[in-house]
Amino acid sequence: MNKPVNQEWNAGLYDSKIGYVSRLGKGVVELLNPQPGERIVDLGCGTGDLTNVIVQLGASCVGIDESADMVEKARSKYPEISFVAMDGHMFRLDKTVDAVFSNAALHWMKQPERVIESARLALHEGGRFVAEFGGKRNVGHIYEAIAEVLGDYGIDAEARNPWYFPSVSEYSGLLEAQGFEVRWMELYDRPTELDDGVKGLEHWLDAFAGMFFAGLAAELKREAYARCCKLLEADLYNGKHWIADYRRLRFSAVLK
Repeated sequence: MNKPVNQEWNAGLYDSKIGYVSRLGKGVVELLNPQPGERIVDLGCGTGDLTNVIVQLGASCVGIDESADMVEKARSKYPEISFVAMDGHMFRLDKTVDAVFSNAALHWMKQPERVIESARLALHEGGRFVAEFGGKRNVGHIYEAIAEVLGDYGIDAEARNPWYFPSVSEYSGLLEAQGFEVRWMELYDRPTELDDGVKGLEHWLDAFAGMFFAGLAAELKREAYARCCKLLEADLYNGKHWIADYRRLRFSAVLK
């Protein structure tokens, strides 16, 4: 039960219960500052909401996501925009673009050198790489609870950990090694209120942590969720909402 398990995405759950991902990503679009006529890639576009925001600002934007379910949902919502199912580690374009944008996606790509290489190859000289994703110790309390609970089921959580949460020095070094100049980077705490009240953490576990619980029968999975909630209640539940202990790494870099 300890072999790595791929994350499975449920586009319907993502849109209905995880809408804060796109809402909170609008600040990253402001950092990108897309200009009319620019060509932009939205890397890890999910169901396309921020791709659409970029297009509404006058740029041409293509959404890329590894999940075919997410891409299908994005196409149904925004049929006038191009969405492509493609692995973010190795995406390639026919023509270079002005910017590569990403929100809440790079931490799912555990080979960052390959992602940065793909971004570099996608950009012309002077092109921008602007993104936000989970930084060092992101969801630290939640992960500790998951690991403690799964240990009782004989599951090594770290062997199934799908996330990459770097520090400022680590990620800026990777960017600089491939010819990017880091113009701005920040690691900051962003406690995030989860949707749907008392059920918010369960939705979060379903959407983002399903790989940890793969192989458990439905009853055991719900039991594990309940145990995680119990461990985290004192720190992350305010009586009305769950507050996830997010830490985000946000940056803007230019290809020299």
